[in-house]
Amino acid sequence: MDGGTQYNLRTVEEVFRDFKGRRAGMIKALTTDVGEFYEQCDPEKENLCLYGFPDEHWEVNLPAEEVPPELPEPALGINFARDGMQEKDWLSLVAVHSDAWLLAVAFYFGARFGFDKADRKRLFTMINDLPTIFEIVTGSAKKQAKEKSSVSNHSSNKSKSSSKPRGSESAKYSKSLQAKDEEEGLDEEDEEEHGETLCGACGENYASDEFWICCDICEKWFHGKCVKITPARAEHIKQYKCPSCSNKRARP
Repeated sequence: MDGGTQYNLRTVEEVFRDFKGRRAGMIKALTTDVGEFYEQCDPEKENLCLYGFPDEHWEVNLPAEEVPPELPEPALGINFARDGMQEKDWLSLVAVHSDAWLLAVAFYFGARFGFDKADRKRLFTMINDLPTIFEIVTGSAKKQAKEKSSVSNHSSNKSKSSSKPRGSESAKYSKSLQAKDEEEGLDEEDEEEHGETLCGACGENYASDEFWICCDICEKWFHGKCVKITPARAEHIKQYKCPSCSNKRARP
């Protein structure tokens, strides 16, 4: 349901860019915008679907009316199960169906534009290198990253028995990952330590030249830009709650 958009995705890179945009939009719906997404999925409404768009926005709407539709359609009726199961289980279910839809759309384009075996394999490899929406929503992507990098709790103060010369920087790292390390040689060490960390909003990997912040509730890390937190604002936050944890209020 892309409003009659004309597609001209002729290369693997163009299809992958389309995939990443749609994926980013759906991740927003299920993480940073989860409160709004929850409210829009009213069980009293008709069959609703979650759509992701190439420009990284999302939409809850009725399925396409034309048969067959221009693109494969996402799971129908996600709103009906909302109140019949725990919220985290419902979001996980929507995430699984969202992953399946994204793959269907990507390989629909591959078939439509005549990708050969090598192109299809390359497209799948590029997609497979990203964590799934399900892995991000359930936190399993973070667990896998921890197992690979043997990183324990980023938010703890590592000043005791630590051989890394962080000094006063360790206090700052317990709250947020700094965009620029002030001491020579820390960039490489920090990249190795946090390189497998994934943003809880967009799913991208950590980079030492970006500002990150950790949720004190769920302990997921986020790009500052993804949750609209600047380094200056972070200095005044005693306990940071990500959008998902902030929206976990008691619901009727």
